[in-house]
Amino acid sequence: MSRLDRLLRPRHIAVLGAGWALNVIEQCRKMGFQGPVWPVHPTKAEIGGLKAYASLADLPEAPDATFIGVNRFATIDVVAELAAMGAGGAICFASGWTEAGEPGLQDRLVAAAGEMPILGPNCYGVINYLDGALLWPDQHGGVPVDTGVALVSQSSNIVINMGMQARGLPVAYVACLGNAAVVGLAELTGALLDDPRVTAVGLYIEGIDDAPAFAALAQKARALGKGVVAIKSGKTELSRTAAASHTASLAGGGAASSAFLRQIGVAEVNTPSELIETLKIFHVHGPQIGRRLCSLSCSGGEAGLVADLAAPFGLEFPPVPQATHDRLFAVLGEIPTISNPLDYHTFIWGDGPKTTEVFSAMLEAYDAGIYIIDAPRADRCDPSGYDPAFRAIIDAQKAAGKPAFPVASMAENFGEGRVQAMMGEGVCALLGLETALAAIKAAQTPAGVAGWRPASALPPRDAVLLSEAEGKALLATAGVPVPGSVTGATLAEIVAKVQFGGPYVLKGLGFAHKTEAGAVRLGLAALDGQAEMPGATGYLVEEMVTDAVAEVLLGLRRDPVYGVTLTLGMGGVTAEVLADTVTLVLPVTEAEVLAAAKGLRLWPLLDGYRGRPKADMSAVAAMAVRLGDLMLADESLEEIEINPVMVREQGAVAVDALIRRV
Repeated sequence: MSRLDRLLRPRHIAVLGAGWALNVIEQCRKMGFQGPVWPVHPTKAEIGGLKAYASLADLPEAPDATFIGVNRFATIDVVAELAAMGAGGAICFASGWTEAGEPGLQDRLVAAAGEMPILGPNCYGVINYLDGALLWPDQHGGVPVDTGVALVSQSSNIVINMGMQARGLPVAYVACLGNAAVVGLAELTGALLDDPRVTAVGLYIEGIDDAPAFAALAQKARALGKGVVAIKSGKTELSRTAAASHTASLAGGGAASSAFLRQIGVAEVNTPSELIETLKIFHVHGPQIGRRLCSLSCSGGEAGLVADLAAPFGLEFPPVPQATHDRLFAVLGEIPTISNPLDYHTFIWGDGPKTTEVFSAMLEAYDAGIYIIDAPRADRCDPSGYDPAFRAIIDAQKAAGKPAFPVASMAENFGEGRVQAMMGEGVCALLGLETALAAIKAAQTPAGVAGWRPASALPPRDAVLLSEAEGKALLATAGVPVPGSVTGATLAEIVAKVQFGGPYVLKGLGFAHKTEAGAVRLGLAALDGQAEMPGATGYLVEEMVTDAVAEVLLGLRRDPVYGVTLTLGMGGVTAEVLADTVTLVLPVTEAEVLAAAKGLRLWPLLDGYRGRPKADMSAVAAMAVRLGDLMLADESLEEIEINPVMVREQGAVAVDALIRRV
């Protein structure tokens, strides 16, 4: 049993604050809440036609849930009194806490709450459409349901807007976190998932307060057969101040959060409409659909549009198998080109049995099907001619036992009533072609690795930059291959020490980016006669790697939320210009690193494109894991970047190292 059970599913509700209390009373009344609602006010005898109690002490018993609609200073006293009397929890509506530069005031509120859960402060509230319990001071767009999804948001206004959707999504709960002073994202979402009537959860996330707890939540959701989809805001800002490395800018913004969500099996989308459509898929079909898709339409234009819009999402439309081709040909004849996406023309339009056969034959060969169908508007036209096609989609899904998605290319061409009617038949209709494709892609998100948790996060710290020689020595102790080298305070000292042959690389020490400082000289046949490098604090000479077939970047850095991130991408001096990188959250395996590398845009150049030699990316993956082990074992390390890693046909060598440690 969760400590949030009484707050989320109350038997009785107390409300404080005259105007806000009246709104809560009215919303509970409209939704048919069966329990008592107790207004509390020191001077009013009644509010909203209900008897008002002069104080909390006068209530018949400790309320399960309380909406506190008084000012912030009075809120603290009310929370303390509720906690002392054994109340089940409260919504703290007032603003003016940490978000307004008053962290001390919020600390007092947390202390007053003690063990009693509160949502907020600066929180709109919670709606339970299953039981008609609304701790909500405003209008909303929902209706009573028997089952449905939960919407959880760190922004009250965003979830208010989503709650007004007319896309046929059944909503069981709407819940806001506000400042999340006591109850955090993982705890609230987990308590909603515990309700067997909740089928999936949609999240609007501004920040994750406890990454390991959230990873555990995602695993719990998958175990329950419930999908989780999220919008993560703030992706255009760097997650931390850029330091001396390329990694700081390449792995900033949303790269770390997207990597984390992907690794724990949470689908990520960009817009509220995509979130709602993804939730519809989860509600009807569960948390994951297959990757092999087919698409059917009665227009070549629609077939081409599907193919074009699907490409950026990486959706797969495999060719039609021969047996399926023959089955379709028997119905459609020789005029339509039987392909995927399929334009079946209009020869079968209105013929229910033939349409069902075509729709079923195609779907049975794939994991899921997209059926483009824009019905005429009912206010000016007669859409009844489309009924056989809608029926055929329903029957095809029943025959194939696979998801069949009716998709309106324009959202307004498919009314909410029809969406709900189709959902009653177990069919999920999606609104807006591009939005539907984004939702289908999100619904393909695989489950995270069982038991995976990110490393513990550390707060941002000041760190010092090791010299490249010091950094290379540290890498060598971790088993990372580095070139043979010699260091010295002067060029003369270097010349006297070197015992290996050229060609050489000569570097000046003391620069974060040596190339930009003119502190790198490549391919030297001899070291005698080299000019000094202004600003250098010393010199490093190395054996030059001459047989590399590619240059890549490996960067690891502490993240204040997700622990340690790993960035892998195309390297060299153009790393930031190319910006072709993938990011993972540690810990990871070599297989996971290699699989992520295959997502690089320029992966073909590493994999033998047009006869090029293949780079040994398995060696890079092994190096990445060694570096990860080094970071996880030594908390003093703040950042490691190797750019470039020179990748051979066999093996890889770290030829540059930028390491910061506390």
